[in-house]
Amino acid sequence: MKTLHNTSIAEVKENVKDVNVVGDGDLFRLLCKASSKKENWMKSTKACEIEGLGCIVQVTTQQGDNIAEALTFVHGATIVEDINGGRRLERS
Repeated sequence: MKTLHNTSIAEVKENVKDVNVVGDGDLFRLLCKASSKKENWMKSTKACEIEGLGCIVQVTTQQGDNIAEALTFVHGATIVEDINGGRRLERS
């Protein structure tokens, strides 16, 4: 069974005992996430800020064993704090 509620590498290391991480596992910062263990789905949006240029944004949707991902670049965007402990993109 997959752990759908992790939001950081610290949580992954706590909840997935055999995880192996190389590099900065928090390079992409979580913007928002929703999941249901009972219904076996998860949606998340993460971003990696490239200082002075913008952000790479990754959107993931998982329904059961089916996973879809999209990746794009938002020129001039930065990551700022948002509601519920999340983050959002802001254009400068």
